[in-house]
Amino acid sequence: MSAAGENLKINSERLWESLMEMAKIGPGIAGGNNRQTLTDEDGEGRKLFQRWCEGAGLSMGVDKMGTMFMRREGSDPNALPVYVGSHLDTQPTGGKYDGVLGVLAGLELVRTLNDLDIKTKHPIIVTNWTNEEGTRFAPAMMASGVFANMHTLDWAYDKEDSEGKKFGDELKRIGWLGDEEVGHRKMHAFFELHIEQGPILEAENKEIGVVTHGQGLSWTEVTIIGKDSHTGSTPMPMRKNAGLGMAKILQLVDDIAWAHKPDAVGAAGHIDVYPNSRNVIPGKVVFTIDFRSPDLATITQMENEMKVGARKICDEMGLEISFEKVGGFDPVTFDEKCVSAVRNAAERLGYSHQNLIAGAGHDACWISRTAPTAMIMCPCVDGLSHNEAEEISKEWATAGAEVLMHAVVEMAEIVE
Repeated sequence: MSAAGENLKINSERLWESLMEMAKIGPGIAGGNNRQTLTDEDGEGRKLFQRWCEGAGLSMGVDKMGTMFMRREGSDPNALPVYVGSHLDTQPTGGKYDGVLGVLAGLELVRTLNDLDIKTKHPIIVTNWTNEEGTRFAPAMMASGVFANMHTLDWAYDKEDSEGKKFGDELKRIGWLGDEEVGHRKMHAFFELHIEQGPILEAENKEIGVVTHGQGLSWTEVTIIGKDSHTGSTPMPMRKNAGLGMAKILQLVDDIAWAHKPDAVGAAGHIDVYPNSRNVIPGKVVFTIDFRSPDLATITQMENEMKVGARKICDEMGLEISFEKVGGFDPVTFDEKCVSAVRNAAERLGYSHQNLIAGAGHDACWISRTAPTAMIMCPCVDGLSHNEAEEISKEWATAGAEVLMHAVVEMAEIVE
């Protein structure tokens, strides 16, 4: 397992200080962050990252989706770069580490190589993808999706937030509209470090998750139409309760997910009830069912089972129902060579590790369609994320960043 640079260690204190300094921008109300994409706070976070990168000798490129590419030159001008990174935007009540760890660990590995005067054959490019979270402008992983030709640039520019502001206009407003064509860059490999956002690593007492697959995802928006009526004066046999219909379908979704265990999951996250009054039986509900699995056939089967069962429930209750597919992506199998580089790094460094399936969507899922890609995960306390209470330890951050560095260096090739 020996390799050039096997004794490389990052500056743990510097990485942690960078995480804490970035967390000062767009503070939340309960210890986390609210640095949503294309807000003034996002712009401020980008400028800080830019200053740090330029201080490390990196040159910046920005594409028309606002994605930042910070380049450390390699010895071979013809060698394709090794890319590393994640995202700096957060949820409205987000934590300090989701996405940010992957970006700043990329910067830290470059700083470490600089400290030790280590050259690589391939350039290394640290990346901050725009709008990974998809909270303000749906869907998630928007810039990497355009990069991978899953969405068009005009489509992305026309997306509106809850106030009717367009993505393209806001990108220009905060000053991060670049001039590079999106997706023209070619990659030797791409690596993304991320907190697990789940409880497995902590429960298994493992320091590193070697991500072999990414779950596929399907979002189906369900609309049920019943009849608004008074909760007190409407006899039970005469009710058309859309809320009750939804409740039965949510139980069905849970049953379906359990039936396809262990890797399949399902729930409804976004729910709107109309008129949402204490003494009115709901006449309309709109909710989104989220099914995920690393197997595409399983996702398709779960969707079909849900639709058949939901129609049966609504027919029996005299309710109307309709379905609309509003998002999703196929399962991902990460590149075998890149995954091996991650596993080899963990073993060289003596970190405990296990294979993982990524349960959430990540920029790496889209980029895997265009370049050899792998992900690394570190634990997070109680598996909690998308929450201001999100927490990791300095030791977990260090382990993830060091495995990331060794995997990147293996692919970028140290110049002796």
